[in-house]
Amino acid sequence: MTSTKQQRRLREERLGFRVDEPTKALIERAAQLERRKLTDFCITALTEAARRTIAEHETLVLSERDRAVFFDTLVNPPASNKRLQWAFAEHKRRVVR
Repeated sequence: MTSTKQQRRLREERLGFRVDEPTKALIERAAQLERRKLTDFCITALTEAARRTIAEHETLVLSERDRAVFFDTLVNPPASNKRLQWAFAEHKRRVVR
């Protein structure tokens, strides 16, 4: 199977949206400058933007104080109490491995 046929098979889902004329012209110009087809340019740009957005939302940035408290707790964990024991038991009950 050729590469083009594989790409077509993988691209079964569709996204549709409308843009104004200046936006379309801008995107077409950018695709031309990179010598790429409009669809390929748009897919790449959207995919990169989606990955950046997901990374920004899934990355936790700690202050110096928060980092120190976090690592101190890892090194010197507090003694478990009834509530923590209940949480572990509840987790074990809910999560199937």
